Amino acid sequence: MKIAEFGVESWLNEWEKSATYDISQSTIASMTIDELLAATGDDREQFFDQLGQAKMNYGWIEGSPEFKQLVAGLYDNVHDSQVLQTNGATGANHLALYSLIEPGDHVISEYPSYQQLYDIPRSLGAEVDLWHIHEDADWYPDINELKQLIRPNTKMICLNNANNPTGTLLDKAFLQQVVDVAKSVGAYVLVDEVYLPLDDPSAFTSIVDLYDKGIATNSLSKSYSFPGVRIGWTVANDAVSDIFRKYRDYTMICGGVFNDMLAVYILQHRDQVLARNRKLVMTNLAILKEWVANEPRVSLVFPKAVSTSCVKFDIPEGTESFCLRLLKETGVLLVPGDRFDLPGHARLGYCTDETTLRTGLSKLSAFLRQFD
Repeated sequence: MKIAEFGVESWLNEWEKSATYDISQSTIASMTIDELLAATGDDREQFFDQLGQAKMNYGWIEGSPEFKQLVAGLYDNVHDSQVLQTNGATGANHLALYSLIEPGDHVISEYPSYQQLYDIPRSLGAEVDLWHIHEDADWYPDINELKQLIRPNTKMICLNNANNPTGTLLDKAFLQQVVDVAKSVGAYVLVDEVYLPLDDPSAFTSIVDLYDKGIATNSLSKSYSFPGVRIGWTVANDAVSDIFRKYRDYTMICGGVFNDMLAVYILQHRDQVLARNRKLVMTNLAILKEWVANEPRVSLVFPKAVSTSCVKFDIPEGTESFCLRLLKETGVLLVPGDRFDLPGHARLGYCTDETTLRTGLSKLSAFLRQFD
């Protein structure tokens, strides 16, 4: 099996630890456990006593009953049996694709988006058509283009909602159009749903609440600020979940007792975590908007209050070399758009802490002055 290099991950693996001002990430500023406890108001000693007394066996293979119940409650009509714990959303996406896609299948993938969603199907021998997003349409794809790409044998449509790196959210009406196209040929719709619009979470609609053959993947890494816990999940109908169970045994035994306990605690205190993150996102988005308005060499289709954005540069240099020089000369880290097949752009993660964001943007503007 051959697979392309994972563009964004290989860039971050090489450069993120050398950054002084990291404004490249798509996580809302990661929390410590102490910060989580401060947000919930719970007793620190009692919390760690409970963790310390837990036996470190394999635990619950599919995720504890508490975890599955809490995740099921995030959707309209999902039962615990439809929830499977995974190693982050990357593990969830891999499980869904590995379980369902075979050589010769036809897959349609939103593009650019998270690279797993098109390069894993290719590596499995599927024929992948790319459904392009359009900057002049606020990074939406065109539903008529999907209708032209669909085939009687299309096995799956893959989406990233909200999109990485653009932060564009596909609304319920548009998703319903996608579902209607998928239904016409009986295709699955897999949606990576790790980004929640925190200005109005009710504006988000999960694919599993629209379509019986919808598959949702998610994790605690982005909107919940805990990438280090490495817990994600799949949600699908019972028949598909049973398929996943068989393949899951080959890829993952369990998420770990400690990780599951912490994941349960985070989800039990979802309101407090999201309140903290909503304030951070809205404050930083306002800072980003002000910066763009005053930076003549940058334009941006603003994200829907999710934790990733895709700026466009007006510079006479390729963004890969520009971002590397920016890092080495100023300590500011972005992800060059070339890593998403978006030359001339860069992923700007504005949901870091406010000081890092302000300093990073200031240094980026100063660096851009060389082109004036």
